[in-house]
Amino acid sequence: MSSTPPPSSLDPEIAARLKRSADGLLPAIAQQYDTGEVLMLGWMDDEALHRTLTTGRCTYWSRSRQEYWVKGDTSGHFQYVKSVALDCDADTVLVKVDQVGAACHTGARTCFDADVLPLSQ
Repeated sequence: MSSTPPPSSLDPEIAARLKRSADGLLPAIAQQYDTGEVLMLGWMDDEALHRTLTTGRCTYWSRSRQEYWVKGDTSGHFQYVKSVALDCDADTVLVKVDQVGAACHTGARTCFDADVLPLSQ
């Protein structure tokens, strides 16, 4: 991503509150709205957040491909947005969704169930 963010239609009042990383991104946590299950982490810039807020579908910024992607457009595993919240520092977005199918690119329901680390006791 370039150092100058692309133009965005995000509400200027929301944009002014955001604390972005050096590359203009915010981590976006997707959580199943009714069970609380944490599904995945993606990245959003102002335009991705705007699209998520206005379309009702999660739009992310791909750091590897340098392009926007809408969850489900190629996989059929859609995320329908139920709510969007900023954390207390305004540097992370929590998107509560109704996940249809797998959230993880591996085909798993969540990105966080295959590699659980042991706790030292």
